[in-house]
Amino acid sequence: MPQIRVLRDIARRNAFRDVETQRRSLLYVARNTTLPQSLRLQAQMQLTTMDSKTRPSAIKNRCTVSGKGRGVLGRWGLCRFQFKEKAMAGELPGVKKASW
Repeated sequence: MPQIRVLRDIARRNAFRDVETQRRSLLYVARNTTLPQSLRLQAQMQLTTMDSKTRPSAIKNRCTVSGKGRGVLGRWGLCRFQFKEKAMAGELPGVKKASW
C-alpha cells in the first residue's frame, strides 16, 4: 500500500492538472501590462483565492514505492535504491546493468 506522502503527491498532481489551463490563463492576464489595471487586479485576486494544492510548486517528485523525496529518477518515478533493485530483478523493461 502506498504511503500517505505518495497519495498526497498524487492528489496534488491531479488537482494541478484539473485547473492548469485556468491558472495559466489567469497568470497571462495578470502579467499582461497592456490590459487595464482593474482587470489585471481581478485576475490576481482569483489566483490568490485558488487552492494552494493547485500550484505547480506544490508538486514534489517522490518515489512511487517508498515515498522518498530525494534521488528520484523522474522517468521511472523511483528512487535510486528502488531503481537498482527493480533493474537487477529485471522488472524494468529496457534497463540492464552496464558492463565494460
